Amino acid sequence: MSTRVRVATRGSALARAQTGAVIARLGVEAEVVVVTTTGDRVTDAPIHTLGGTGVFVKEVQEAVRGGAADIAVHSAKDLPSVTAPGLVLAAVPERGDVRDALVGSTLDALPTGARVGTGAVRRRAQLASARPDLIFGELRGNIGTRLDKAVDFDAVVVAAVALERLDLADRIAERLEPTVMLPQVGQGAIAVECRADDDATRALLSAISDPAAHTAVTAERAFLAELGGGCNLPCGALAHVTDDGVAIEVLLASLDGHTVLRATAAGPDPETVGREAATVLLDVHGGRTLLEETV
Repeated sequence: MSTRVRVATRGSALARAQTGAVIARLGVEAEVVVVTTTGDRVTDAPIHTLGGTGVFVKEVQEAVRGGAADIAVHSAKDLPSVTAPGLVLAAVPERGDVRDALVGSTLDALPTGARVGTGAVRRRAQLASARPDLIFGELRGNIGTRLDKAVDFDAVVVAAVALERLDLADRIAERLEPTVMLPQVGQGAIAVECRADDDATRALLSAISDPAAHTAVTAERAFLAELGGGCNLPCGALAHVTDDGVAIEVLLASLDGHTVLRATAAGPDPETVGREAATVLLDVHGGRTLLEETV
């Protein structure tokens, strides 16, 4: 292939910043192909009502599958648990901060009955478990929009890494540790896809992939896949590489946060570890009953 690559991405400031970071790592000339996704077009509805995972990636992936671009750059947390046909997750560069962050107030400083802005059921459930007194309001949009709307709430929740990549880390009041808020699958990581049969591009991308980050994201996505693509309950996962392979902590909760289940697993193979964690969560810790109660 030529040294010039066409890079498909969403048009938000965060997506463009992440794409710029990938291009800089590649060290090649690049043409940025900006794509508008379903999630970008529909801004007045909660994410979980838009038809499941992939609302921020499908059109970007299609640009690559259809030949309009050579690679696609995503926030890894936006990816469905199973890679789209014809594509491969060719690179996961070094991962950033996986934690969620509060803007406007620390958790302990929020007054009783404080109103917190977040559109994520995962964030709501875990915050409700930690602070049952909190009230939640819907919050969607790009990072700039959400920060602008922060004045309407006592605090808002965003990914810490998003603020860092936009040079807005000074807005963070508190980074929530995973013991309080287990992150979304893939949070903090950038995912780079290309066509599975494009050997030259796969080789180019492999040079910028961080093995530890790629392994962790693989385990987390395997957990999500085993949990089931139709799962609408709050869930989270965080994996890390160990001397013996990979370890993962996973979570499944009721929408109101009254029930929060956690499980762990470890082993040499990331996909096996992710699936095992889901099985333990479902069949040992009562997750399957929780899922059945929502049907």
